[in-house]
Order: sequence, then structure tokens, then C-alpha cells
Amino acid sequence: MELLEHRIYKVSSLLIRINPRGRVTRPVTLWAMVMAVCLFCFEANIGNRGTFLDLALLVTVLLGIYLGWQRRGGTVFFAPIASWFFAWPPLWLATMIHEGFFKGLFKGLFLITFGWIIIGGAEFIVLFTTSSIVRLLRGKRGNEGSEIVVFGPDEQY
Repeated sequence: MELLEHRIYKVSSLLIRINPRGRVTRPVTLWAMVMAVCLFCFEANIGNRGTFLDLALLVTVLLGIYLGWQRRGGTVFFAPIASWFFAWPPLWLATMIHEGFFKGLFKGLFLITFGWIIIGGAEFIVLFTTSSIVRLLRGKRGNEGSEIVVFGPDEQY
């Protein structure tokens, strides 16, 4: 495979052009970090728990709007995994702070393992719903072509 231009590849006698879409790595990472802080503060009983739930919901809706606008609906399946990756050490630590070291060690393991299914499911539902609504409201793209265009030799059968 040979790179001819920006995002145009030559494979044998085929040319493949990939049109890049909006990037989502930074927004998802930022969202996951904010979610980790919110979960830490919620579990460690720092401040008003309702405020952290509201903030978590707000940033999740904002990420869903961004993903819907960028037409990156598939990212909603992986964003909760990114959130779990960033949140599990602080969540475990918060449980140990709140419950004590030994009790928090085991309760935190349970919370991280099984409680995350509920947390990740809630994040997925909010992200999926919000991004789908924004995508529907935005409508179809204008004159932009498909994401991947393959130019190949004329084959006759």
C-alpha cells in the first residue's frame, strides 16, 4: 500500500480515498476526565451530591450533541469504556476514603466491576439518545460524498 496524497492510498491497481470526519478523541477524553471527577466527588461525599450528578448529566448531553453533530454515532458505544478507564482508580480511592481502607477496597472492587454496568449503561443511553436526536435534526449532509471512495479498474464480466 502506497500513500499518494493526504488520505489517498494506492493498493495494487485500486485507489482508495478516505474523507476524514470530525475528531472525537479529545472531547471524549475530556468528558471522561470530568466524569471521573464527578464520580469521585459523588462517592467520597465531597460537596453536594446532586450538583455532581447534574454536572455529569450536563457534560454527557454536551458530548452527545457534539457526537451527533460530527456524525460519530458509533463512538457512543466506546465512550463509556473510556469513562470507565479514567474513573476506576479515583472511584476505588473514593470508596476507600468513604468506607475505610479494607471495606472500601472490597466495596470499591464490587462497585467498579458491577456498578459500572449501570453507570456505563446510563451514559450510553444518554449519549445515544442525544446524538441520535441531533443527527436527525441536522438532516442529511449537503454535497459531501461518502466517507470512503474506491476507484478501481474497469472489470468486464
